[in-house]
Amino acid sequence: MAPMSASPKVLYGFHAVGVRLKTAPTSILDIYYDASRRDARMRQFIARAQEAGVRLIEADGLRLAKLAGNHGHQGVAARVQPIELARSLDDLLDDLVGPPLLLVLDGVTDPHNLGACLRVADGAGAHAVIAPKDHAVGLNATVAKVASGAAETVPYFMVTNLARTLGELKERNIWCIGTSDDAPQTLYQSDLKGPTALVLGAEGEGMRQLTRKTCDALVSIPMKGGVESLNVSVASGVCLYEALRQRTG
Repeated sequence: MAPMSASPKVLYGFHAVGVRLKTAPTSILDIYYDASRRDARMRQFIARAQEAGVRLIEADGLRLAKLAGNHGHQGVAARVQPIELARSLDDLLDDLVGPPLLLVLDGVTDPHNLGACLRVADGAGAHAVIAPKDHAVGLNATVAKVASGAAETVPYFMVTNLARTLGELKERNIWCIGTSDDAPQTLYQSDLKGPTALVLGAEGEGMRQLTRKTCDALVSIPMKGGVESLNVSVASGVCLYEALRQRTG
């Protein structure tokens, strides 16, 4: 169960490139920037890059769009070397000191959702995000931009058989808790202080049946309004921050 490469070949946007500048500036090959932007944000960004000794290259919008693959680059794109966060899920779990907190995503194929999930996983202190190889999106430049740097800090493992991986987590005494609208118990009635893997499916379809059956327990997120469900990244945030609240409260 090796992790996905921790970054794509190109990062773009102030957040994604800025986090790499902060955490691993020597891994940046060069940064392309829109010289026509003279606002304070761009000036501060260029100053940080110069201070880090990173090579800066002026580029027009067309060149930046070609590098980023779209026009949402904010005038900044960087060519970077991959960073390996962890060799395998087993290695990561073996090295942990406290109780693991994992986010498992089943059927999340939208890169914007994955990026948002990685961002909230980083914020809540989750140790890794896990997804199946055949039913998920991999790391790409869009994921990295939406993650705002979290693709650089949160290991993302894509596994061949998700149900088997959940079984292996259970052998390590990690409690696998899935979310389901029809679960009799709510998230807030669950004990998340111990070793926990929170399992979420894509909005609408939810978890696949085998994934659902493999979970130790199912919980629901209370919905008090007219909306029936939450986006998977929002639901991930609700679950992870409840775990964080219980662990630090």
